[in-house]
Amino acid sequence: MTGFIGAGNMANAIIKGMMSSGAAEGKDIAVYDIHPEKREKAAADYGVNAVSSLEELVSGCSEIVVAIKPYGFEKLLGGLDAQLKYHDPLIISIAAGKTIDTISSYLSYEPALVRVMPNINATIGASMSAYCANGRVSAEQKAFVAKLCSSIGEAVELDEKFFSAFGVIGGAAPAFAYMFIDELARGGVKIGMNKQVALKVAAQTVLGSAKMIAESGEHPYALVDKVCSPGGTTIEGVAALNENGFANAVMQAVTATYEKDLKLSGK
Repeated sequence: MTGFIGAGNMANAIIKGMMSSGAAEGKDIAVYDIHPEKREKAAADYGVNAVSSLEELVSGCSEIVVAIKPYGFEKLLGGLDAQLKYHDPLIISIAAGKTIDTISSYLSYEPALVRVMPNINATIGASMSAYCANGRVSAEQKAFVAKLCSSIGEAVELDEKFFSAFGVIGGAAPAFAYMFIDELARGGVKIGMNKQVALKVAAQTVLGSAKMIAESGEHPYALVDKVCSPGGTTIEGVAALNENGFANAVMQAVTATYEKDLKLSGK
């Protein structure tokens, strides 16, 4: 059985993904949340087992997804140390900024531990997630994690030293993409389109463009060249983006986010 500590948005997204993909059934999942109404809602929505204590969850689960805020980790794991050591489940953390070494330091033993970083698009099954594991994680357990991550979108196994970089490109970049889509739509409004129509057009255009890059194997700028005709309209827009610092603004956003992540994680 797979247990979830915490029944917030990300936990619910993963549960929904696991069930929708056939990776698990409701009877195979247990959920605990400090707020009874949250675990009961998960039980009602997905048919999972709502448990009333952490001890019950730990004793009955071979994998435990810890889906709580980072500041609560030390107290939670420290309080469960003896039980976790005895049952020795695979621990899966989705907490931002908590490294494998940091999480391990909260326990008196070395657990089988995986760190997963999903993004907000997990709520619609379209996350780009990264994961890394310590040396105690077996091949079978790693395969389980890969399957779990794939149930909410795409996944890649990364060396943990790249997690701060992934946190920008995979974690924060959805906000940048949302901003770009909204500004496209606002541009549409400026030239006479209805906002909702413009937003639909912009979102689908960006979605299709991302799919083209992912599936065609072509370099993005080769695709830009295909859209731009000599002396045409598109090249005027591309030139305007360049003249107004589009590339530099994106690069600065990536760098600023990365530097803030390093600062918060004490690196």
